[in-house]
Amino acid sequence: MSSTDSNFEAALAFDVLNACRRAGLMVATAESCTGGLVAGALTAIPGSSDVVDRGFVTYSNEAKMDMLGVPEALLLAFGAVSEPVARAMAEGALAKSRAGIAVSITGVAGPGGGTPDKPVGLVHFGLARKDKPTIATHRIFPGDRDAVRRQSVQQALTMILENV
Repeated sequence: MSSTDSNFEAALAFDVLNACRRAGLMVATAESCTGGLVAGALTAIPGSSDVVDRGFVTYSNEAKMDMLGVPEALLLAFGAVSEPVARAMAEGALAKSRAGIAVSITGVAGPGGGTPDKPVGLVHFGLARKDKPTIATHRIFPGDRDAVRRQSVQQALTMILENV
């Protein structure tokens, strides 16, 4: 990651914290392919403890079910890298935390694991907010594993910022 990317990510995390602080919202994250990088970006900022409630790293399907309550039927029907699972992850993080807004990430960071239907770089995102409909989006990011993960962090932070 270049220092420009790092500075952008830090600035974005700073903006997310301030926006959530102004809105009186705590944040929770539910991460698979990013392995906690979103929570790490937020908690790297001094004073983040008044905004960040918790982060769930749910890399395995079992963790998604156990920690977030993702229904096994969704995982079997759609696979972990899917919009329904991203939505369920965000909703689970919201339900199992004190947060008012939660973001989720599940994807194929590579270099292996891709299929024709779910290529390397495909990442699904969910965002749940109390008293609002859950939203979801997906992206196909270029680059190697690190690039996919970093772009995913930026997308997740942007989603929070746009929905505070």
